[in-house]
Formats: sequence, structure tokens, C-alpha cells
Amino acid sequence: MPTTPDKIRNLAIIAHIDHGKTTLIDAIFRAARTFRDNARIEERVMDSNDLERERGITIRAKHCTVDWDGYRINLVDTPGHADFSGEVERVLSMVDSVLLLVDANEGPMPQTRYVLTRALRLGYHPIVVVNKVDRPNADPDRALEETFNLFLELGATDEQADFPVVYGSGLEGWLVSNLEAAQSLLAEGRKPEGMEDLFRTVIEHVPAPEADLEAPFRMQISTLAWSDYLGRIGCGRVLSGTHRRGEQLLRTSVAGEATDDATAGFSPTQDSEEQTWLVTGTEATRSSHLYVTEGLERVEVDEVSAGDIVWLAGSDDLFIGDTISDLDFPEPALPPLEIEEPTVSMFFLVNTGPFSGKEGRAATLRQIRERLEREARVNVALRVEDLGRADGLKVSGRGELHLAILIEEMRREGFELCVSRPEVITKRGANESLLEPYEDLVIDVPGDYQGVVIEKLARRQGELRAMHTEGSGVVRLEFSIPTRGLIGYRTEFLTDTRGYGVMNSRVSGYRPWAGQVVSRDRGSLVSMEAGTATGYSLENLQSRGTLFVSPGEQVYAGMIVGEHTRGEDLACNPTKTKKLGNYRSENKEIDVGLKVPRKPSLDQALEWIGDDELVEITPESIRVRKAILDAEERKREEKRSTARDASAA
Repeated sequence: MPTTPDKIRNLAIIAHIDHGKTTLIDAIFRAARTFRDNARIEERVMDSNDLERERGITIRAKHCTVDWDGYRINLVDTPGHADFSGEVERVLSMVDSVLLLVDANEGPMPQTRYVLTRALRLGYHPIVVVNKVDRPNADPDRALEETFNLFLELGATDEQADFPVVYGSGLEGWLVSNLEAAQSLLAEGRKPEGMEDLFRTVIEHVPAPEADLEAPFRMQISTLAWSDYLGRIGCGRVLSGTHRRGEQLLRTSVAGEATDDATAGFSPTQDSEEQTWLVTGTEATRSSHLYVTEGLERVEVDEVSAGDIVWLAGSDDLFIGDTISDLDFPEPALPPLEIEEPTVSMFFLVNTGPFSGKEGRAATLRQIRERLEREARVNVALRVEDLGRADGLKVSGRGELHLAILIEEMRREGFELCVSRPEVITKRGANESLLEPYEDLVIDVPGDYQGVVIEKLARRQGELRAMHTEGSGVVRLEFSIPTRGLIGYRTEFLTDTRGYGVMNSRVSGYRPWAGQVVSRDRGSLVSMEAGTATGYSLENLQSRGTLFVSPGEQVYAGMIVGEHTRGEDLACNPTKTKKLGNYRSENKEIDVGLKVPRKPSLDQALEWIGDDELVEITPESIRVRKAILDAEERKREEKRSTARDASAA
């Protein structure tokens, strides 16, 4: 293990979703021989979470190390989905440069712009990796040109725009600096080998961490983890000095004022050229355990020094952005980490349905609050607010998927709860004008389906900005659209394009309220009875819409059993049975012509529900229900709501 900062390289791998970050790290591990030759290594080894493996995406940023030619390279794998960009923002403070992956076919995508903006703002000089050059439709020259234009568009300096480039295939395990030589080998049916060009490029172009070993110890917490034995563990890069386990430390917490900008971070608390931060708390503590990462494993050490990325345990009140320093450090506080604000919120409610407690642990509001507050301590893009409701809390995040992942984690822990429809978080701008979040949307779709996509997005206030052909009959459509226009559209989009369409989006900022958005145009089939759904009744109901339940399932009054073909809700009785004569068999109704019901997943249910509906989540089931189960009470509430709207108008 290197002991001097000049032998350390710290960098993060950033890219748009599915451009190959985690697969590239697999190839780096193999090339650096991080594991034994006979070790059994799973594909996408960095995706250690069950949800990450199931969904094929990276959710949490993770740290690993490889050793090459006497150098220690610390790598941080970051999420590519825009909903988890909060993970990217905080871990960039731990590194000195980035590897920017670009797909040789798709080129820069919305999230590429976002992560590159962050890296350039921090003054990093990225290394560009043009990945998947061996694919049939790959055009590495075009992808590189578009990447260069993106650098210029984002205001990169001359030094940043003069970036080194390597080409290759992370899946096949090779990266080279000479594209022509690699293409010649591929034309001959041979594959280039090795990743030495990547390692050499990293060593030459990534600066060693600026570190003063003689100065007092100081580091900033960028990531948090939890251990049932050690409590909270903070991770960050040591900025100066050395520290031995058990020595005294000072923990300093700071805060700043949020700006009104769409990319809200923190602003100085005083009007001066020097940024002044408000110290919100200090604590004298000691380190009980120190860890560094070797490969994928944390290894306990007795001493850490400047340039190392370390895990530190000792204080139960560690929080992201806290500064850890020697007691005698002259100015211990570092500015808080810049994190963008949430854009979407929903209510997490106690499950009050008739089936509460039958399929999981019926959680009280106190238990839900404790779980959400624990999550908010490590998930910096999450906000939890108590608005005084006796049955729930308001939870805000960076998007539907961000909140859906949290709900799924709670579900797997045994929680039962209900959640409301996602809604966007608005702001007040100049002259008290109402502002809402907008997104840059990029859609790749076969030409046969572009008409229906443009029509549907126009109804959702989407504005078509650009359209061009990508080759092989695929058309790329670029839109600017309110975030609420995308809520509930993804499933409809996959249906309209027969699963061939690909859509990606990124929050671009806040703009004036766009007006009415036409999203869901169909009502619900609402059960008015409790009992067991029968095939006889469901066969009659399926002509009225799309069913969500099967014969034999338990239903209750107020539960939604399907989607109506018309715009209004329809009350129904899915438990009705056939009147039997003395010559009919009770089993006769089993052989009915029932279609396979559409069982909504958690993501689909969150997209589909209306403002007066909830998703009921248990460890075993996903149900959709009305917020008010009693039909008469729903009618009275609808009249009261209509009266309030009339008086407000």
C-alpha cells in the first residue's frame, strides 16, 4: 500500500445511465488482478445491493481500489440515473479528477451534461472514455465530436477541453489510445487486449492529491454508512496531516443559506468576497476505528495520512459535510457540500386499510418517522417534513425512482404503508410568479412511433426542441417538458412504442408554471364490497376496463380493482357470484374466458394513481385504493372540494 500522496490517484467514474461504468470497473479489476485467479467474481461486482442487481442500475456510490505499477488508484463508481445525482454531487469532493464515459453510439446524453457540469465547476480535467466502440452502430468519431462540443458549451477552459481520450469496450475488457489500430484488429476478427493505456493515462493526467503531511489533520465527510456494532461510519478524503486511531478529534458542522436558483446549493451568509459559513455545532470526539479500502473490502488500519480515502468511526452524530480535524486546527470548518434540492414529493402514510397487519408489520407513524429520519441522514437528496398530519409525513426526493427505491427498501424490511401520488415542488420567483421544475427529455424511438410520442407529450406541455435521425430507422427527439408532465408517462410510453423506445431526462431548472397538463384520461374500477373476487364477476367487469386482480384474491370496499375505459370512476362488485340452480355444478364458472390481469408494479402504481388515490404497499402485495374508502364520504368530500374551488375562483 502506498504511503506517500504522490503514489495515490483519486478519481470518480461518471456517465449517463447504461453507458458502462460498473462493467468498466469489472474490467479494471481483472486487468489489475485485484482478485485471485481462481476467485469466483460475479458480473457487475460493484452492484452489491439486491435492488441494484434486479434493476441493473447503480443506486449508491461505492468506493474501491486497485494497485498498478506501484500506484494506488482509488475509484468511485457513481449512479448514472438522474434521480440519484445527489450521490454524484457529494462524492466528487473526494477525488481529483473523473473518467467520463460516453457511449460510442448514443454520444452525450442528459445525465452526461449534468455530471460533466459538476466536474468542470470543481476545476477537474476529465479523461474521456469512448465505450462500446465494437458495437455494430458505434460511431466513436461522432461521439467524441459531440463530447468536445459539450465541453465548449459548458464553458470548459482550454486545458479542460484538451482532454485525453481512450477507446474500447469495458464489457470485452480492453481500452486503447490508438483507435485506428483497434479498428484494424476488429476488422480482422481479432480483439485488442489489455487496459495498460487506461492505467498510464490515469497516472499521467490525474494529479496526485494536494496533501501536507506536516499540517494538522483535517478531512470532510462525504459518505455515511451504518454498523450495528460501531454505529455511524463516515467516509472522506484526508486533506492534510496524519491521524492515529484513538487520538482526539473535533467534529464541526456548518450550514449556509439555500439560493433561489434552480441549481440551489449554498450561498455565503455575509456579503463579502470571502465565503463565510455558519457553524451549527462542534463536538470533541475520538476515532474508535479507522479503515481503508483494498479492492472491495474495508481493512482496518492504525494510521491514515493526507491523500487517503478513509472510513472513520467514533462519533454517533456524524453527518455528511461535517469537518473532522485536530483540536488545534486554526480554521477547522470547511464549506458544506453543494447538493441540489428535491423536485418531487409524496406523503408516506400509515396503512389504515382493512388488511393492515395481515401481510407485514403494521407500522405506526412513529416507526415510519424513525425509518425516514434514519434514511435522511445518509441520503442527502432526501427531505422529510412533518406538516402536522396525524397519519403521515411529506417526503421529497429527486424523482419518482428515487422515492420508489426507498419505498421498496422499506417494503423488504417488513414495513406496511401507503403513499400518495408524486407531485412536483414549486417555488415563487420574482413578482411572486409560480415556478415549477422542467426537464430536458431525450427520446430514441423507431420512426413509426414518433407521431404518437409527439402527440402525447404535447398534451403534457412538452415542447419539441430538436429532431434528427440516429440511423437504422431510429429518430431522436429532444423536448423541454415540466417534470409533472412526465409523471405517469413512462409506462404509457413503453406501451405506445411497443417497448422499443428509450427515454432519458434531467432536471434543467425552474420556469414559469406551464398550465394544465393532461395526463391520465381514464377512471378507476372501485370495489364497493369486501370479500373474495370471483371469476363470474370479473368476466363481466373486464368489458368495462383492464383488471388488476385475479379470481380468489381478497378485496375490500374502496379498493381499486381495475382501470375504467372511460374518464370517470365506476363502482363495481367484484365479489358477486352466479346464482346456481339444482342442476348446475359449483365448478362450472371456473372455465370462464378471463384475460390475464395487469398486476401493477410499484413504479407503475405510483405513476398511475390519481390525486385522490393511494398505493398500499406490503411485503407481499401492491394494491391501489381510494384515499377515502367509504363511498358516501368520498361524495361529500368531492362536493366540499368543488365548493372550495368555486369560492377560490
